[in-house]
Amino acid sequence: MRTKSLISLLLTIALIAVSGYLLIHFKVFQKHINLGLDLQGGLHVVMEAVDTPEAPVTDDSLDRVKAVIERRVNETGVKEPIIQREGKRRLIVELAGIKNPDAAIDLIGKTAVLQFKTSDGKVVVSGSDLKDAQAAKNPTTGEIYVALEFNKEGTKKFADVTSELVQKYSETDPRRRIGIYLDQQQLQNPVVREPIPNGRAQINGYNTLEEAAKMAVLLRSGALPVNMEKVYTQTVGPTLGADSLAKSTKAGIVGIIAILIFMIAYYRIPGLIANVALAAYALIVLGLLAALQATLTLPGIAGFLLSIGMAVDANIIIFERVKEELREGNSLRRSIESGFSRAFWTVFDSNVTTLIAAAILYYFGTGAIRGFAVTLSIGILASMFTAITLTRFMLRNLADSKLITNKKLYGA
Repeated sequence: MRTKSLISLLLTIALIAVSGYLLIHFKVFQKHINLGLDLQGGLHVVMEAVDTPEAPVTDDSLDRVKAVIERRVNETGVKEPIIQREGKRRLIVELAGIKNPDAAIDLIGKTAVLQFKTSDGKVVVSGSDLKDAQAAKNPTTGEIYVALEFNKEGTKKFADVTSELVQKYSETDPRRRIGIYLDQQQLQNPVVREPIPNGRAQINGYNTLEEAAKMAVLLRSGALPVNMEKVYTQTVGPTLGADSLAKSTKAGIVGIIAILIFMIAYYRIPGLIANVALAAYALIVLGLLAALQATLTLPGIAGFLLSIGMAVDANIIIFERVKEELREGNSLRRSIESGFSRAFWTVFDSNVTTLIAAAILYYFGTGAIRGFAVTLSIGILASMFTAITLTRFMLRNLADSKLITNKKLYGA
């Protein structure tokens, strides 16, 4: 029994140590936890919808603006963008880690209304008839263009109008042209040389593939349903973000070291066991954040550190109960069991109360506030597991192993 308990204790500690080493060695946390705008820099934009006679602002139109901007941003590959409504007319866009803020602002706010018009100004095909748009380069000539593909309805419209123009006008007649317009600006005015029945066309005249790709994104995502004006723009530099991360990391390390020293100095052997459980707690929380591909912000770090404090607090409540049992002359094993049983509901009630508060913050909050609520909730659940289950398991095995029996080393 003694040997089995000692082996169980040592295996548990070894498992925590090996898990921590592997997660750190393979940089799991760095690869799978995204850093927010305040930690790696990026762009914060506030936009406001403006009424026009053609497109008054409604809840539905603002929801559609949000959807269009989300599609545009996702096309750029930005990780975990924050795009949310504020009030009845405003939209907040936060893009972390972008390298070209000016291009991003232009991409977000551009209306991107695509129209094909004949010489009399009639719109024959529009952006709503578009199925796909991709940037491409002719391998022979090196010409860069945007390849357009229309949907079934658009293909029919384009085939009908090109056939009609070829039949009615000569190739030198200016009326045989179809102008391509984006946001009412003419990009091209090509001659229709033959009917185009396959629903495919090209927009030429781009200098770089990047320029063409940007236009393809705008065309694929569609036009903004209402006019949007930029109210406020803030660029957070990567240096400022890195400085915030470095200071937060330093503060967290100093705080954790102080906690570890206090637990050992005051509670001795139980404090040492609690520190091992605290290490497991940190691995569990960071592992869950990595599994969720979470975005970590300064408020999120604050939630994580606060939950560490609550994890330590739970251990303190339990250990004080254990000390009371030891002072009353109970055996070490019985004191551990009784101490955990008596402290359980106190720990449970305090954590549930905090979880309720975190749930309210998540429901009513936005952006960084939600990040704080998520990390705090994950931390609380992990702390309850490590304090009530893992710490108890290790202390129980330590008592059964008879390795350390002096009650003074348990804080009595």
